[in-house]
This record gives sequence, structure tokens and C-alpha cells, in this order.
Amino acid sequence: MKSYVLKEAPGFESLDLVEKELGPIGPHEVRVRVRAISLNYRDLMVAKGAYGTKGFQPVVPASDGAGEVVEVGSAVTRWKAGDKVAGIFMQTWLAGPPAASYAASALGGAIDGMMAEEVVLHEDGLVAIPAGYSFEEAATLPCAAVTAWNAFYGSGALKAGDTVLLQGTGGVSLFALQLAKAAGARVMITSSSDEKLVRAKELGADETINYRTKENWEVEAFRLTDSRGVDQVVEVGGGGTLNRSLKAVRYGGTVSVIGVLSGTSGEVATPLILGKAIRVQGIYVGSRTMFEDMNRAIEANGIRPVIDRVFEFSEAKAAYEYMESAQHFGKIVIRV
Repeated sequence: MKSYVLKEAPGFESLDLVEKELGPIGPHEVRVRVRAISLNYRDLMVAKGAYGTKGFQPVVPASDGAGEVVEVGSAVTRWKAGDKVAGIFMQTWLAGPPAASYAASALGGAIDGMMAEEVVLHEDGLVAIPAGYSFEEAATLPCAAVTAWNAFYGSGALKAGDTVLLQGTGGVSLFALQLAKAAGARVMITSSSDEKLVRAKELGADETINYRTKENWEVEAFRLTDSRGVDQVVEVGGGGTLNRSLKAVRYGGTVSVIGVLSGTSGEVATPLILGKAIRVQGIYVGSRTMFEDMNRAIEANGIRPVIDRVFEFSEAKAAYEYMESAQHFGKIVIRV
């Protein structure tokens, strides 16, 4: 069985394809033939040694993957051979609120991930993929889609008529766009590319803002709501954009912090949080229950992921390079 291993940091240049034996499975374990993997910005951070605080350890990368069950342990009740499944991001977060212990089970970081021809996971760490989804489509869901779902429905309360502000056209933002539109919300989205904004419009975005031509995009978002402010912001920038999101959101609104694309630290305008009674919440993917709830919504609303490009398994380094270039619109997938 072939598997990629990140042997050292920084950089994905150390990504090496190796032969690896998985050995026999335990009573509650499942062997999965991986058919597709998708990349997240987190995968770049892991490769650069910039993710977590415990220092870099060699790891099989990638949290997101989908495939088919080829073998089940003697005590497995949830799955049978032939089932089409996707791994959950944190293998032990099954339901309820987050807990510190769950992070130790995060695929592709704390433990070995999905960038292999086969993986062995506990039966509880898998979900059935949505009906009609290809493996490539299913592989995009575990991190980006569940994160967007959690922001709106796991830790948030999105409702019809709300106005949502999204940043950029990466995987989380485009899933958030589609989930918000399915709920009857109004969606604003930012990008530095007019071409990408046109494509976002085609997906249902109501207003688009090019932050190169309108540098004060938070002012524009505020203006587009008749100076009321948006109800929710999905904040992917982090330190460099959080204060702008605080300015764009309404009194009593919500800012869901899910990324650090513009930096991991920065000054925070706490008077805005206090004075506007803003709810600022961190979103760290989500539980298996959230994943399963989201899949039902995906099926009911006919939502399909936006896949920018599919690479072959032998092209894993090229997929990382493409992710780093930030040219993509939606998800980057690796076919196994």
C-alpha cells in the first residue's frame, strides 16, 4: 500500500511516497480504500510547520478523504464491505460541544490522515457520503463544508432573510454561499478577482465586492445593508481582517472566525465587540452529528461542491503548489 508522508517542515517538498503496511484491523476498525482526497489551507500550514504548538512530527497528511469500505472488524456494526464513506475531521468528536481531547484525533495533523491508498479508522470516525455524490465530491466535505455548516447551524442560527458576508472564494466560503442560499439568506462575497466574483454570482451570490478596487470592503458591505450591517460574517482572514468584519456586522450580529489567511494575530477592536454586542465565535470544523445533518441538507437541496481541479495521486506535490498559488476557485482534489 502506498502512502504519502510529510517527513519534515517547513514546506511540502518533503512529501514522500512510501510503501506502508497497515497490518490487521481491530474489532471496531474499518479498512477503507481511499478513492479521493481534497486539500485545505490547513494542509499547507501543517506542511510548513505552522499548525499547532507541539512542533512538527512526520505525518500522513490530509484530513479530507472518501472511499469504499473493503474490510470490517469482528465487532463493527455501522458498516459493511462496499459502503461509500468519508472520514470525519476529528475522529472522536461524535456529537455535542467541542472538547480539548477531540483535537488529538484530527486527521492529517495530530494523527495520520487520508493521503494513502488505504486507511484504517474506527467505525465511529466515518459517515456515509451523500446519495449521488462521486468520491471526488465527497472528499471535499469533511473540513470545509462541515466548518461552514457549523458556523451557520451548529454554533450559529442562520435563518431566511439574514444577510451573510463571506470572504474569498475558497472551499469554506463557497460551501457557505450555497448553504446560505438554500436557507433563503442574502449573500455578499469578496474577492480580488472580478472573474471569480462573476462565478460566485452564478452560484447565487447577491452582491459581490472586489477588495482590490474597494479597499474598504467593510464600508461597502455596511452601505449595501442600508447602514444596518450584515447579520453574520464568515471570517477566514483572521488577524488582518477581523476588525473589518466587526465594522461590517450589525449590532447583535455574529462573526464566525474560521481561518487565519491574513495572519494569526493582530489588534482587536474590543470596543466594537462590546459596543455593538457582537458575538465572536471560533469554529473548529465540527462533529460527526453535524456532518450527518449537513449531508441530509445537501441531499434535500441538491447542493454540489465546486471543484476547481482534480490531480492524480502521483501529482500530490503539484496539488500543494496549486493550493499555495491561491488561483483556485473552490476545492482542489486528488484522485487516488
